[in-house]
Amino acid sequence: MSKTRKDRQFRPLPVPNVELDGLFGARQDAICDSTAETLLDRCVEAGMVRAIDTSQPSPGIVIPLQPWAGSTQMFWDSDLGKSIETIAYSLYRRPNPKLEASADAIIDMYEKMQDKDGYLNAWFQRVQPGRRWTNLRDHHELYCAGHLIEGAVAYYQATGKRKLLDIMCRYADYMITVFGHGEGQLPGYCGHEEVELALVKLARVTGEKKYLDLAKFFIDERGREPHFFTEEALRDGRDPKAFIQKTYQYNQAHEPVREQTKVVGHAVRAMYLYSGMADIATEYNDDTLTAALETLWDDLTAKQMYVTGGIGPAASNEGFTDYYDLPNESAYAETCASVGLVFWANRMLGRGPDRRYADIMEQALYNGAMSGLSLDGKTFFYENPLESAGKHHRWTWHHCPCCPPNIARLLASIGSYMYAVADDEIAVHLYGESKAKVEIAGAKLELAQTTRYPWDGAIRFEATLDKPARFALSLRIPEWAEGTTLAVNGEAVDLTAVTVDGYARIEREWRSGDRVALDIPLTARALFANPNVRQDAGRAALMRGPLVYCVEATDNGAGLNGITLVGDPAAAKGTEIPDFDGAIALDVAVQRDQAEDWGKSLYRTSPPASHDATARFIPYHLWDNREPGEMLVWIRAGHRARGV
Repeated sequence: MSKTRKDRQFRPLPVPNVELDGLFGARQDAICDSTAETLLDRCVEAGMVRAIDTSQPSPGIVIPLQPWAGSTQMFWDSDLGKSIETIAYSLYRRPNPKLEASADAIIDMYEKMQDKDGYLNAWFQRVQPGRRWTNLRDHHELYCAGHLIEGAVAYYQATGKRKLLDIMCRYADYMITVFGHGEGQLPGYCGHEEVELALVKLARVTGEKKYLDLAKFFIDERGREPHFFTEEALRDGRDPKAFIQKTYQYNQAHEPVREQTKVVGHAVRAMYLYSGMADIATEYNDDTLTAALETLWDDLTAKQMYVTGGIGPAASNEGFTDYYDLPNESAYAETCASVGLVFWANRMLGRGPDRRYADIMEQALYNGAMSGLSLDGKTFFYENPLESAGKHHRWTWHHCPCCPPNIARLLASIGSYMYAVADDEIAVHLYGESKAKVEIAGAKLELAQTTRYPWDGAIRFEATLDKPARFALSLRIPEWAEGTTLAVNGEAVDLTAVTVDGYARIEREWRSGDRVALDIPLTARALFANPNVRQDAGRAALMRGPLVYCVEATDNGAGLNGITLVGDPAAAKGTEIPDFDGAIALDVAVQRDQAEDWGKSLYRTSPPASHDATARFIPYHLWDNREPGEMLVWIRAGHRARGV
């Protein structure tokens, strides 16, 4: 078989098949200790559980309707679904009978609330029962269904309990009767994409292709003329032009998906759509979808992505604006959007390992997404700016609480993003202390990964098999990782001879006890933005391995914009940070402006004096975990730092 064939189908390992330790294990422990229960408690406090309790009167409209004729209360089901998903993953890692009983009670409420035909939605059963399927553009019905499906799949995989899975199968079966081109059916799709990727998960866990077909229908119909959202509005007595966002670009429904070439609109919706498209491309070997996605990928990553993997600079549409418009202090860069980018990147790997996608997945995960959850697992970022004057802090909750359970469920399930398997190949996309169990080439394999990555680049693998088997082990070699070395059972491997699409592909007969040593140099480096990014002109960002670094006032005092990088960042001294469980800080030679000698004038003809100093940089995802204060990613770059 050709090493570059794209009709292979790589699927992520189920969460229970990967045991984690190290950095990701610590984040999962925080989720088990705090986040999972916190999510449930705050769902109860907000009234979400009462909303599905049919033994109590309908709560009515708790959160006021918005100009788009909707309410964040409309998508409470999605928050419960994501919370159940997080709880499920936490239960697999650490049994918690009390938490499991609480989740079971919520699932029982959903079972009692479900209509006989299978329909299930708290808002349209308990608040506006006459409005079912009347405004798919705005009202999040299928979006809510998608998150409940994902919660159901996770809960079944973690606990073996089928109740919620069966509930959502009944709902999905009902959807199949509602949507289509038959008489009385709706040729529609959701204004907020999500159900597409969820139906793929449902198909994979049940083996039912009909759920894949429904997901494909939603993707194929999107943006076709006559436009469903226009026809729907007219049928409902609404003016199609009275759309608060004024354009179907907002929900990526402005043209058929295979014709789209520019990433536009609401960032989270875009990422969820592209994730579903990538899943369907894998399952149907659909090159037309893959080709469209490759074009969109380049558009995003070359013109519209922050160095942190954050996306969507604007609050006005929670999404994209113009090319190279990447403001730092006002960056929206919603946590959910970076989580969605991780989803999309991971699914682009479904047709074969390619570091073009995996490198970005790692960058978005470690920086844009992981910053959304505090180290203790109790507070959350919704927006993720790259500069703060000291007033931006994590929330304990949010009026639109989509991000807390989203980052929690990603980190709680991150093992399934680290490894993917095809019939005769296992790919390692992300590195971290872990054990993966999988059946491959007719054998049972346990692949143990020992490492302190991303703090240390030494990565060791050991295979345990029930019998010898021939298959390929593919290891990602990051684009930035100059000087990487590889050895199998102590024998050096020529990376140039085995690297395909940025992965070292080691195909051989594997036996128990075989060992692989991968050493990735982690050297600090300066990155410079495209000159078209006006906000970063004359500045540099520091990275070490996959991590973006920043300066905080906690370590450096106020006046961070007065810091100028000098010298070679590779000479920076790495130091463990006691507060952060072995994380590596960078102590870097800089010059600092002396504001204290400026005097009382606001302006003057001479620049400020400066002095040599050392600035401490910490990983961006760790900022705002100590005392509040300024933060800055893009630092002024002196001539030597720019290589001049």
